[in-house]
Amino acid sequence: MFTGIVTDIGTIRAMERRGDLRARIGTGYDTSGIEIGASIACDGVCLTVVSLGPDWFDVDISAETVSKTTIGAAGSNSGWTEGHRVNLERALKVGDELGGHIVSGHVDGVAEIVAMEDEGDSTRVTFRAPEALARFVAPKGSVALNGTSLTVNEVAGGDFGINLIPHTRQVTTWGDVTVGDRVNLEIDTLARYVARLQDWG
Repeated sequence: MFTGIVTDIGTIRAMERRGDLRARIGTGYDTSGIEIGASIACDGVCLTVVSLGPDWFDVDISAETVSKTTIGAAGSNSGWTEGHRVNLERALKVGDELGGHIVSGHVDGVAEIVAMEDEGDSTRVTFRAPEALARFVAPKGSVALNGTSLTVNEVAGGDFGINLIPHTRQVTTWGDVTVGDRVNLEIDTLARYVARLQDWG
């Protein structure tokens, strides 16, 4: 479990095709405190640490994960290539402050940035959700986008808007994004279960 509060920005140092895809991610975390098998959310994708160095960790990424996330978006600003920056969050521990919302790290789909506009010091960003996920996004509800817990301002069909304050853009990769970029979307777990109960009703 995670909270959607990004605590480091990692950098993709290498991508290697083995049986699965292996990525080496540079980090500012003290890796002496990370164990093999630990879970780290990387742009919102829960991945397992399989190897460690003094300022990096390796993760293996299955074909299923590549197909459902931005990781395999080669040739775009969104895909994982050497030098690409990713939001990182270590798994929640009992007693940690829950500053965002409960995030599983299981990405539901990929949304696209369709508009960006400055509003005072903040930036209003409009996303287009996949049709199958749009009904789970609600005004004033929470979503995780590239691993960041954000509040939805408004919804219009499959489009929804959020505001990025300057602090968020500075401490995450949200300062890098542009219109046309694709981002990992995880819907709120509560919304998922409410919809499931309605389907049964």
